[in-house]
Amino acid sequence: MAKRKNKVEGAVLFDTYYSQIYQERWESLKQALLVEKQPIAFSENLVKPYYLDEASVIAAAALGVESNERVLDMCAAPGGKTLVLASFLKEGGTLVSNDRSADRRRRLKLVIAQHLKEDVQQRITVTAHDATRWSLHETEAYDRILLDAPCSSERHVLCDPKALSLWSAARPKHLAITQFAMLASALEAVKLGGHILYSTCSINPMENEAVIEKLFSRRKGRVACIPTDAKYGEQRSYGSIMMPDVDEGKGPLYFCHLRRLL
Repeated sequence: MAKRKNKVEGAVLFDTYYSQIYQERWESLKQALLVEKQPIAFSENLVKPYYLDEASVIAAAALGVESNERVLDMCAAPGGKTLVLASFLKEGGTLVSNDRSADRRRRLKLVIAQHLKEDVQQRITVTAHDATRWSLHETEAYDRILLDAPCSSERHVLCDPKALSLWSAARPKHLAITQFAMLASALEAVKLGGHILYSTCSINPMENEAVIEKLFSRRKGRVACIPTDAKYGEQRSYGSIMMPDVDEGKGPLYFCHLRRLL
């Protein structure tokens, strides 16, 4: 009986919280989030296809990897976005794929081994650093950084009764603190003039544009937003978000392209 009560309470809290954000749109958005994802087969420069949300491909590609660049995938597991970045590595390019979790890192290594040619694998290094403290490890070391930050992942929560029963409004608040710490660390790790692509699969503005706004507030004059010309996505005060109710089932996937100025 207690478990049933928790499940109901979690669902009500979740529903109330997001209906306040999205108002009359919430019901249609919620129904779109409940529909099973239809991943696409990404195969560009891979040994075999890897299936993932097309929104993830669009976001990772937006980082715009060029020749002879040192690239960092700061929170890389399970590996889909690392494969997209690796597929765009050009002559002289290298990629560091990081994840703090040993279990997720094992999966990441397997994905890399199964999907990339050996010569590309040799240009990838898998690491286990705490992304919030990366600037203590390296500074001004990368031309481009992808930070696909851990987030509320509401689509997963809605489809997982246990996760829904445990949900509370404190979760996005705590995540936003961690996300900002990661982004601030990325800003120190990227070279002057270098690029950062911040992304989440959350629909919560607190974890998306509010994190970017906080960076602009606390690192004044050091960073600028780079407009993206993606076919999909709704513009936000900073960056844009792809939503399954309007973008043919893609997402949710928020992303913002940044450039370090100072």
